[in-house]
Amino acid sequence: MKIMKPELSFWQIFNMNVGFLGIQFSFGLQQSAINPIFLFLGAPEEMLPILNIAGPVTGLVIQPLIGAISDKTWSPRWGRRKPFFLIGAIIGSLCLFAFPLSPALWFAVGLLWILDVGNNMAMEPYRAFVGDKLPNKQLSLGYQMQSLFVGAGIVLANASIFLFQDWFGGDTNLEVAGSIPKWLYYSFFIGSALSVTTILWSVLKTPEIPPSDEELAEINSHKKLPFAARFKMPFVEISKAVKEMPKFMWKLSVVYLFQWYALFVYWQFITPLFIKTMGYDLSSAAAQSAKMSTTYNIATVVVALALVPLTLKYGGKKIYAASLLGTGLALMMIPYISDPIYVLFPMVFFGIGWAAMMGIPYTMVSKIVPQDRRGVYMGILNMMIVIPMGIETLTFGPIFKNFLGGNAINAMLFGGTFFIIAALLALRLNVTAEENQA
Repeated sequence: MKIMKPELSFWQIFNMNVGFLGIQFSFGLQQSAINPIFLFLGAPEEMLPILNIAGPVTGLVIQPLIGAISDKTWSPRWGRRKPFFLIGAIIGSLCLFAFPLSPALWFAVGLLWILDVGNNMAMEPYRAFVGDKLPNKQLSLGYQMQSLFVGAGIVLANASIFLFQDWFGGDTNLEVAGSIPKWLYYSFFIGSALSVTTILWSVLKTPEIPPSDEELAEINSHKKLPFAARFKMPFVEISKAVKEMPKFMWKLSVVYLFQWYALFVYWQFITPLFIKTMGYDLSSAAAQSAKMSTTYNIATVVVALALVPLTLKYGGKKIYAASLLGTGLALMMIPYISDPIYVLFPMVFFGIGWAAMMGIPYTMVSKIVPQDRRGVYMGILNMMIVIPMGIETLTFGPIFKNFLGGNAINAMLFGGTFFIIAALLALRLNVTAEENQA
């Protein structure tokens, strides 16, 4: 039996998504500051992909498991999804505080693994949380509101990086090989505070909808199982959900293969690109890449909610494909622009693409999967993200070194090509009549 969900006001939807600000501030630091930290601590450029393998591995394991477990969880006091993203936020907060204090490369890499566990533990239940609360007609607004906070969190993270570098890192002589400059500390400390406070805002402001009588009976019967059976259950649920997965999600997985491979290439090699194309030192290149990320995420904030009526009018598939195409063209332009201001212009197209990537697929998937299995399917959707990232971390280092001449310009063109392929594949994303009735 489906639960009747009341429509929420704009501000109720706003409040339930505030926690994404802190999660995405952390993600913004991972995009723009983690790889420079690895370089500061002595990592060679060709090692950047493999050093980032923590994200794909933890996402592959943690998100679907937490999704399956949260589907079988209910507490009258704490709810279903909120305990998981609150615990994840606390783990992430502690790691962010410790990250800039890393004394060596191995320590920073280890912290990245723990940070990714916390972020993944928070991310997936949050995606399911929105689907749990909103009726179908408001799902697009709910997920595009998340997209808005994705942009806002990353804007704040990256703005803090280049502002602190400008204010406190102007003297490049202060950089010491094998150590992290002090100006990077402040962004991580701010992220540590935001990670917990924004999640608490959403936890306290948004009650969860209690499960139906049938769901509650299933949850209670699950609690009575022996520990070994309960431990095995999430793995069984994931396996069963994959076997029964809608065809639409299989098609989306192919789009995601190219899309997320390309995104990881961009995040890893945008800083080395500016060292090559603009002759910057590492601090200045890191600050410029933070400006790029700030620009595209400002565009995301501006257009995120504007995509709602566009997707309703033209369909999510067309808007999504066009946005991916624009992102690919943006990556193709960046290596040929040597002016630090003009190079920001293509990021408007990147920002539109990022807004679409963070909202439209989740809206489409949330409408076609069973409500009582939304957690596990959102986890599987994340597996479709982290598997391409894992493939990239294992394969792109040798590709970069042996086939792209160790040249960051070629890496960026490679990423742009993959985005264009993803755009063409997105045109195949049709929902069948049977899926639409789920």
